[in-house]
Amino acid sequence: MINLTDYGYNDIYERQITEEEKGAGLQPARVLSVQKETYQLISSAGENNAKLKGSIFYQDSKYQTYPAVGDFVLIKPNPIGDDVIYRVLERRTSFSRLNPTLRNNVTSASEQIVAANFDYVFIMASLNYDFNVRRIERYLTTAWQSGGSPVILLTKADLCEDYSDMVAEIESVAPGMEIHVISTYTGLGMDALNKYMKPAATLVFLGSSGIGKSSLVNALAGEELMKVNIIREDDSKGHHTTTYRQLFKLNNGVLIIDTPGMRELGIWAADEGIGETFSDIEELASQCKFNDCSHTREPGCAIKAALEDGTLTQERFKSYIKLRKEAQHSANKAAYLKAKTQFFKNAAKNQHASRKY
Repeated sequence: MINLTDYGYNDIYERQITEEEKGAGLQPARVLSVQKETYQLISSAGENNAKLKGSIFYQDSKYQTYPAVGDFVLIKPNPIGDDVIYRVLERRTSFSRLNPTLRNNVTSASEQIVAANFDYVFIMASLNYDFNVRRIERYLTTAWQSGGSPVILLTKADLCEDYSDMVAEIESVAPGMEIHVISTYTGLGMDALNKYMKPAATLVFLGSSGIGKSSLVNALAGEELMKVNIIREDDSKGHHTTTYRQLFKLNNGVLIIDTPGMRELGIWAADEGIGETFSDIEELASQCKFNDCSHTREPGCAIKAALEDGTLTQERFKSYIKLRKEAQHSANKAAYLKAKTQFFKNAAKNQHASRKY
């Protein structure tokens, strides 16, 4: 029999289950992987596939929270077939992005939950030709927004003779952040990760293809759990080793959520994350003479002064403006979808009321 606390289950989730649900035989489980409409779960009975309760999720699909990897869900166990998922328990943390298949469609663009209920977010970038500070800022923004604790891992140190300048670049945009330079090939820096390796703690890995996520999973596990692909030597870009999101439990009790490499990460509802990632710029903005300063022509603009004296780089400020615009764009889409959902809810209620008479 499986003890679900070994998979991160605790009182935060237990308190969400009603006595009525317990009386109906519903039990908690955690989502290990999602492939289209098939969910792999772990519960007290062990691993099993599951499907959604159609009358709950599909009839009112506009209003439902769908399961993501790492979610805790309530299921009706089925010893001879697929379990049935009745609802998703409220998430403690979650990492989301603008649905990449719908990013240009304002009428249907939506939030895509990538992973849920994790403790640490490992933001990974390799010390090769694919090193990109602006991309790390984007991941860092999303990580802060998620509610997890971000940690920056600079991988493949064995391929770089001198990485001090790249580390300094990261330190300049992420002051005070935990930054670890590692190599799974030589073992450099791996011991420093031990403080995150706590039983039942969940880590989520974020990064582009080819930055060594699969190698890191294997190194932490002490065995080959995931296939490792060779990157292209001409541009340091890799193939997608992971093709879907999945949760692993290592022998030391640590839980890892691996995600497919994501070069593009559409920002969704990231005000808090931007505030954390660009706290230096927002502090400068608060010092401007005018509250509605556009940071272009106004006198007494602290940001203009910082750009002129070099304490703030044009590249970082442009990155901040770009992510701010994306966040506002997604906020407008979110507001549109919320209003649309409310409209259909009201229409359904009115239709139901009219049938009574």
